[in-house]
Amino acid sequence: MVNLPSYSKFEHILVKLEGGVLTILLNRAKERNTFTSSLLVELIEVFEWADRDDRVHVVIVTAEHTAAAYCSGFDISTGWDGLWNPESEKEGEHAHRDGGGQLTLAILACRKITIAAINGHAAGVGTTAMQLPFDFRLVWEGAKLTFPFVRRGIVPEAVSTYLLPKLIGLSRANSVLLTGSTISPSSPWISSLYHEIIPKREDVYPAAKALAQDLAENTSQVSIAYAKGLLHHPGDSAEENHLLDSRAIKLLGTSADAKEGVQAFFERRKPRFTDNLSKNSSPWFPWWRRVDVKHPKSKL
Repeated sequence: MVNLPSYSKFEHILVKLEGGVLTILLNRAKERNTFTSSLLVELIEVFEWADRDDRVHVVIVTAEHTAAAYCSGFDISTGWDGLWNPESEKEGEHAHRDGGGQLTLAILACRKITIAAINGHAAGVGTTAMQLPFDFRLVWEGAKLTFPFVRRGIVPEAVSTYLLPKLIGLSRANSVLLTGSTISPSSPWISSLYHEIIPKREDVYPAAKALAQDLAENTSQVSIAYAKGLLHHPGDSAEENHLLDSRAIKLLGTSADAKEGVQAFFERRKPRFTDNLSKNSSPWFPWWRRVDVKHPKSKL
């Protein structure tokens, strides 16, 4: 395992590791947990470290249930100027990299289970990067959700136009993204996005924590990473996907975790998985071609 920084060093988030579950608490309640460049840097860093930390099996992002919002979007108190970086100003629009998209990619790249516990209202990046790339989303029934981009003169960001149609279907994504309306989690447009819709705001995080603890105790870290890889990077055809999952099942089927899973089943007990990503992952993983989004070679 690599040397790890202290999870207590962050300013805009509070991070706590308990029994394989890493909880990230947004710490900007007075500002309605608005999204800033500083918050972005901290979130990306903690997700990158969680990916490498063998102690971590599940990552939860949430807010204080007494806060006004889970994440009320990008801080636009000074307009959109905070979105642009010096490089994009000098080199042109092709050099710009959307911050929400950078966070989305960092969460998608995390090989651990990720859970968004949405215990408050959410808007903009609070509904895109702070929800869509997660493996599970649990939400307060009374939350007001809005993807307001077309009503603000910009476009949906944070890879949302790619992810949302895959998650809820193109027709529903059109209803959400092209109207910019404020909706509730139980809306037929978006209800299928959520693993669970919870009546009481204060119950969202406990439900997420219970789910996280169950998954941390009963799933194999390496199996989760490979399963997520197959979900996010499948083959281009059924035949190609067959080749991918065949190789994955052969590699993992001979692992210590696979033997323990069978033994635990017959002994009717919880498994005690010991394999981890730093020691027990094959050089074949990842099998997909990684795209360098930081140094573009061609203009879009």
